[in-house]
Amino acid sequence: MIRRLLALLCVMPALASALSLPNEEPVPGGIKIIRLPASANSAAQNPATPPDVDADGHRALVIRDGAGWIAVVGIPLSAPVGTRAVTIKGAGGDSTIEFSVGPKDYPTQSLSVPPAQVNLSKQDLARFEREKARIDRILNRWTDSQPDDLQLDAPVPGVRSSSYGSRRVFNGEARNPHTGMDIAAPSGTAVLAPAGGVVVDTGDYFFNGNSVFIDHGRGFVSMYCHLSAVDVKPGQRIAAGTRIGAVGMTGRATGPHLHWGLSLNHAWVDPALFVRSRK
Repeated sequence: MIRRLLALLCVMPALASALSLPNEEPVPGGIKIIRLPASANSAAQNPATPPDVDADGHRALVIRDGAGWIAVVGIPLSAPVGTRAVTIKGAGGDSTIEFSVGPKDYPTQSLSVPPAQVNLSKQDLARFEREKARIDRILNRWTDSQPDDLQLDAPVPGVRSSSYGSRRVFNGEARNPHTGMDIAAPSGTAVLAPAGGVVVDTGDYFFNGNSVFIDHGRGFVSMYCHLSAVDVKPGQRIAAGTRIGAVGMTGRATGPHLHWGLSLNHAWVDPALFVRSRK
């Protein structure tokens, strides 16, 4: 009996712990934080197993909050304003939770780049399609480990632009909106992992240049682009603060900077919502 009580006491702190949450902003490209109902709690079967929450066909990040659970849901930048829903999957049947997505105006940004980086040749277009499929596979990863933290330090010091969500116009031609944060810094500046995880891919991409992808757990993936150097390898487990590369301007870039992307449930969300505030 005493051993059982001691075991319960050892488990209780883990159950009570919760990560620092990002800033909630339920808009296209933002985040919705949902406290799940008690019926979603799988503690009766396994207290450590989070409920399975589906967001547009992709599993959402769910973290422990005391005796319950919280879903941290990424909202795609393409999401329309209005009502949206997630589905809680259960052995006894599925249930849905609805939430509202509000409007947000994003700016337009005009850039000049070499024409070959806008009007792609058949060969470059084929390469882009292969790389797009490669990134989709990375973002579809699911690992059961919970992320170390959801409030992060920026991976590199520098001027952080508010370019996330901006409509990109290259050489007068409109293209898809920007889905990351650009941080201007001198070439060669060290880029540090803002949270622990596993490096799942590195490579030289047509648009993104030298890039690193890190899986932080439960559908939370980060991307670092335009690097002048890559200092990690796929499969490597790293801690927060590990040097993963250096700022550069490889790929489609008009100057040395880091493109930092964060994905939740296969949706690129605004990294500014995760940056730790400094008082």
